[in-house]
Amino acid sequence: MINQRNKDQIRKFWADLDNAGPEDIKEICATNFALDCQWNGPAPFYLQCGPNAIAETFWSPLKRAIVDLKRETHMIFGGTSSGRTDGGMDGKMWVCGTGYLKGHANDEFIGIPATGQPLQLRWGEFYCLCEGEIVASQMILDFVDWFEQIGLFILPKSRGLPHVYPAPTGWDGLLHGQQNECETDKTIQFGRQFIYGGLNQYDTTDLSSMGMAEFFHKNLKWYGPGGIGACLSLDEFERLHQRPWLVAFPDRKVQDLDALIAEGPLLGAAGIAGVKATHSGPYLDAKATGTSISVSGLDFWLRDGDKLTENWVFVDMVDLFSQIGQDLFARMRMQAQNLKSSD
Repeated sequence: MINQRNKDQIRKFWADLDNAGPEDIKEICATNFALDCQWNGPAPFYLQCGPNAIAETFWSPLKRAIVDLKRETHMIFGGTSSGRTDGGMDGKMWVCGTGYLKGHANDEFIGIPATGQPLQLRWGEFYCLCEGEIVASQMILDFVDWFEQIGLFILPKSRGLPHVYPAPTGWDGLLHGQQNECETDKTIQFGRQFIYGGLNQYDTTDLSSMGMAEFFHKNLKWYGPGGIGACLSLDEFERLHQRPWLVAFPDRKVQDLDALIAEGPLLGAAGIAGVKATHSGPYLDAKATGTSISVSGLDFWLRDGDKLTENWVFVDMVDLFSQIGQDLFARMRMQAQNLKSSD
């Protein structure tokens, strides 16, 4: 029942944010976040500690910039985390979700120009709750996709399809009620085999060493972040994302995760430094630097029988590129200024 209460609390928190003005955000955050809560937001926000910092740094400015901001939720589920590589349960209770934040920006937000056009801002969030308080959280807002929606292309054209982030196909991802425990157990065990088995088996010479066909359906729908795009089959995933990613980061390895949870057929993973790697080859427009990096990411999967059929992927691309010496926000501001000068 704790999981149900946690999900209900997060749903109410989201509804309160939707209905609040910028001046109300502090009180809402104080009601939900513990005083010593650690909120890990997307770059350039990074770690914010305590409800006031979360409100003043992120949510209030965002609500001032997009006054009609409303949340469209595609998935919400929760559970007890099993994110350790050694198989141990850490006992922490998490709730996660993803979807769109929708509205019209009539003021700039951290230097992102206001265009007044409709926006669909892709978000993913994980919340760790203890005794009715959020004690830790990770959030990624897809800034690269936001930039592209307003005509600012700061990375090369995506190999996959841009702006494709649907709700689960033919499945209700809003798991408001209690789910079948046997299905939940199957999903978490399958997820552990996939993450700590398949994903960590790459021998740097052959994609088949990872055995992705054992885990992903051949008609996989893989929804990557801005800059990467969506792949609508296992073959597309291997050609358009997996191979270029492993050329760039051949030694990448999944670490202990902050959260790995399942409920029913849905699986979710969060890691502020969930993957560590060396930038050993070219990636998008970035030449190899030899830099050791950590990847901040969120994943959501749908399991159907013995295969994963859909995967919603968040990578903090701004943070990733900053580690290899490239400032994507500076590129965005320069492009915006150039466009303004040419008008």
